[in-house]
Amino acid sequence: MGEKKDVILVTGAAGFIGHHLSKLLLKNGYKVVGIDNINDYYDVNLKYARLKDMNINKEDIHYNKPVEGDITFIKLDLTDKDNMMDLFKTYRFDYVVNLAAQAGVRYSLINPHAYVDSNITGFLNILEGCRHYPVKHLVYASSSSVYGLNQDIPFKTSDHTDHPLAMYAASKKANEMMAHSYAQLYNIPSTGLRFFTVYGPWGRPDMALHIFTKAIVEDKEFEVFNFGKMSRDFTYVDDIVESVKRLIPKPPKANNPKYDPKNPNPAVSSAPYQLFNVGNNSPVALMDYVHAVEKALGKKGKIVYKELQPGDVPSTYADVQSLYDYIDFKPSTTIEEGIKIFVDKYLELNT
Repeated sequence: MGEKKDVILVTGAAGFIGHHLSKLLLKNGYKVVGIDNINDYYDVNLKYARLKDMNINKEDIHYNKPVEGDITFIKLDLTDKDNMMDLFKTYRFDYVVNLAAQAGVRYSLINPHAYVDSNITGFLNILEGCRHYPVKHLVYASSSSVYGLNQDIPFKTSDHTDHPLAMYAASKKANEMMAHSYAQLYNIPSTGLRFFTVYGPWGRPDMALHIFTKAIVEDKEFEVFNFGKMSRDFTYVDDIVESVKRLIPKPPKANNPKYDPKNPNPAVSSAPYQLFNVGNNSPVALMDYVHAVEKALGKKGKIVYKELQPGDVPSTYADVQSLYDYIDFKPSTTIEEGIKIFVDKYLELNT
């Protein structure tokens, strides 16, 4: 008999980061149970292609029915309270990584209700599952967008984040507060991760890298906002999932000595709770990013410059020292390397 594998739930397993994380966790000896509602926020064929990459066939997928491939996959919506509770009861997870969410800042201006349903009601069902069927560690995706109006660069987890600019950011801020209350009340060790502009192969088609690449390949115009005067802490997806993998077996402990109730730091607590930025700590000018895509494709783009969009920020930059200290890992993939890998995979999937 082999040693029993730790069972880990990855929500959003058909998504961009979820797909990469599931594959990495498999390589590292975990039994992965992945769920996703496969909604049509973007092309579902890309989600099915990611699942196919893990030997899950589209024709075998039916709602709330497990499919066995490299992972165990279940099509399930986080808002489905009863079936979510049954999921926790059936599998008795050792760890949970919640990556499922309604994504996108700009879409939250059009359909705010989707963010409350998925990101708040859905996350509550995750917390309730962890409460009734205790786990060793809940890791969940927050976002760099929680920094909102804050202009104290680089963004630090010790900063207060009380001025979100869009419903997406507000819902992620709410997740952090909800996780803290459950850590305090029910001793659920939880770690929130504020991701900074993740990119890489199998990325979402609503993300800048996909939009730029598709337009240049098809010889079409594409928009660059704030007249190109933007910078982002672009972080390659392999560096992101390596960080998550290292965090999973390192849950926070209660009574963190760094927590001072008379001068509270939002990133730590007397409860088993913590927050980290997950970024490259090296902001890149948006136009340098565009030029890297042009270089990888060997072709110039047709750029249309536009004003800054509502809910968007000109610059993001992560202070990630606390994360480096905690997991002893620093992202190292350069923009040129990461974009070249993305472009090669894009051309493979789309030509």
